Amino acid sequence: MTLPASLSTVVERFGRAPRDLRVQALLQYSEKVPPLPEEYAEDRSRLEQVHECQTPFFLASEVDDDGTVHVFFDAPKESPTIRGFAGILREGLEGASWQEVLDVPKDFYTGMGLGDVVSPLRLRGMGAILNRLQRQVKEQVGDAATG
Repeated sequence: MTLPASLSTVVERFGRAPRDLRVQALLQYSEKVPPLPEEYAEDRSRLEQVHECQTPFFLASEVDDDGTVHVFFDAPKESPTIRGFAGILREGLEGASWQEVLDVPKDFYTGMGLGDVVSPLRLRGMGAILNRLQRQVKEQVGDAATG
């Protein structure tokens, strides 16, 4: 599995953690989601909703001229599971190259053991978030992504 180093570290930590600590860790990651930058908070039309999530979840991405990806997420604080997913993706993908983001397997989270602590429906939501993020990045890099 090809993962950026920071995402690989998160996946390995979750995979090694006992079941009860995975829930705790997911909740801790929910607290790592920073507020939206002003330009997104003021113009929410720049955010894309991920409808597959049970909770209102929005994201945006930016690819710098040097190919560095920046990710932005918005989900209610009352939804710690989905915010935890956002925190994991932020920790693992913020600052990665666009190619690293596109190379992340759709089911990268299976090695984290989250299937033992959250429902399959929520896991599909995480997959949908990654899918939308990858699509946005691909659209921004255009022909470079298709080689």
